[in-house]
Amino acid sequence: MGLAVFYLADLTGSELTLDGAEGRHAAVVRRIAPGERIRLTNGRGSFVEGPVTGASKTGLTVAAENRGTVPAASPRLVVVQALPKGERAELAVEMLTEVGVDLVVPWNAERSQFRSNPERVTKTLTKWQAWAFEASKQSRRSWFCEVAPIASTAEVAALIHESALAVVLHEEAKIPLASLQLPSEGDVVVVVGPEGGISPTELDAFAVDPVRLGDTVLRTSTAGVAAASALLARSRWS
Repeated sequence: MGLAVFYLADLTGSELTLDGAEGRHAAVVRRIAPGERIRLTNGRGSFVEGPVTGASKTGLTVAAENRGTVPAASPRLVVVQALPKGERAELAVEMLTEVGVDLVVPWNAERSQFRSNPERVTKTLTKWQAWAFEASKQSRRSWFCEVAPIASTAEVAALIHESALAVVLHEEAKIPLASLQLPSEGDVVVVVGPEGGISPTELDAFAVDPVRLGDTVLRTSTAGVAAASALLARSRWS
């Protein structure tokens, strides 16, 4: 079994202190004890591994034995996820993070039924970022999945036009996802619509030919991870 992963912004020094919420979680909830080896990462590619030399209710002390750096993935995989209802949002973010998506962009689509007021927007973004943070540690990532601010359709269209490849999923599309040629660098942007589908107005704004995953229709919470997995199988996973 791989080493447990915890977040620590500053990895300098021969002995590192994991305190705050992360340290308390490691020491009290996970019950990490002296002698156990763990990995600390800054979530931006760098990590330190070593044994725990001290533990208390406030955190851990870790000896920095091994250091490493994981290069950023290329092409970068960005998933624009229409805002789902209820617990399906958490499921979508967790699964996208676990398979290796680099950036999740919440999208307030025309059919998302999301009430966009400042308090709701802030609360939703905070939840999505927390889900991605925890799932990044759980899946032992050195580069944590990031979550962008909630985007409008115009902002999604701008992402598409700046991308190396745009994959707009639509159940009535004729072009299969498997037929697309993947770029070697830049951003691959996958757009997942809400349960009601992407509207004709939104498709016109995106100005790209949509694609289909297969012969079945997936829920909005699972379509993104299916598309991401299909693309990753032809790139990073190969």
